[in-house]
Amino acid sequence: MENALFELMEAMQQAIAGNFFIKLTLSKPVSKQAELKNVYVKLIRLKDNDSLSFTYKYATRDLVKNFPPAEAAQEVIGLLAAHFFAASLLTVDADFTLLSNRKGSAKLIKKTIEKRSLPARDHDHRKARLIDPAKPWWFKLGLTDRQGRVLPSMQFKFKQINKYVEILDGLIRQIEFTDTVHVTDMGSGKAYLTFALYEYLAENRQLDVVITGVEQRSELVEKTNLIAREAKLSRLQFVEGTIDSYRGPQPDVLIALHACDTATDDAIASGIKAGARLIVCAPCCHKQVRQAMKPPYDALPMLKFGILLERQAEILTDTIRALIMERHGYKSHIMEFIEAEHTPKNLLLIGLKSSKSIDVAEVEQKVEGLKQQFGLETHYLETRFTQASTQGI
Repeated sequence: MENALFELMEAMQQAIAGNFFIKLTLSKPVSKQAELKNVYVKLIRLKDNDSLSFTYKYATRDLVKNFPPAEAAQEVIGLLAAHFFAASLLTVDADFTLLSNRKGSAKLIKKTIEKRSLPARDHDHRKARLIDPAKPWWFKLGLTDRQGRVLPSMQFKFKQINKYVEILDGLIRQIEFTDTVHVTDMGSGKAYLTFALYEYLAENRQLDVVITGVEQRSELVEKTNLIAREAKLSRLQFVEGTIDSYRGPQPDVLIALHACDTATDDAIASGIKAGARLIVCAPCCHKQVRQAMKPPYDALPMLKFGILLERQAEILTDTIRALIMERHGYKSHIMEFIEAEHTPKNLLLIGLKSSKSIDVAEVEQKVEGLKQQFGLETHYLETRFTQASTQGI
């Protein structure tokens, strides 16, 4: 049972750390006469800290206890060892089922599913508002009217911004910062997210943070800098440049949303080389791999159809990106950041710097296996590191 239980605990901890945990249910009591019938576990926010809320369902009463994540894992292990034969873990993109018996044998079954939305985390169930539309910069950025009401045409954008901030906040909370947090937003564009993240981290959470938006279009840099100055957001700035040309402070957090095609790879490489603690990208336009793929159509007949080949190229591109981040010491995750019916291509590729040892050869073997399977000679992100090594970087 130990291996299956360890795998379940690892999946649970990764889901909590990556902010894609939905719930855990313990069932099938060891004794039919047991008073404790089930235990339900959900993630809540208590006093700005994540906690696991356990509801113990007895025959005649319910008992609720809250545990920090580290203690929660031990509680689950103890409950499964003494009281239950089964556990069901639901995450945003997968279901895990642990089944055990009296002989001590157990197996863990994983099922990948369509993406789910995260439940509300607030303990009092009030709807959390991460950013305040009444702040003056939202009117100047064109999201609200003068009274701080979100414009009808910008309702979805406002929801999207809140979701971004919620996800980024959950990731940033996993990192212990001892000094000023430097965040670099590559390709900041109209800077909705850049302002939102600054508002939330600097004003709401009172973090010591400096955020820099990097944008090629000079008119946008000038406009967003003016709005930041007028709002007296002294540690929010925008500079003109590209991912490759930017030479600012080494980022602790690097963000690149909708960097087109290989620009996503440039951003990932930049973050890895800078030693960023967190890298978050929203890839789009997966042209490089799509054009370079020469798949064996006899072995993979579905790729004869253009639309399926395009989708497979997207999956292959981002999978290799995630593996390359793992090869360089990051825990990687790919998730959808908002409801699929609105924006079907909006995935987030996340890399969180890890202290765990990496089997580099194993990861590289996985990359090579994928390339051979789909007839891909080189992924552009690989070249960013071979170029660096040949240039002595």
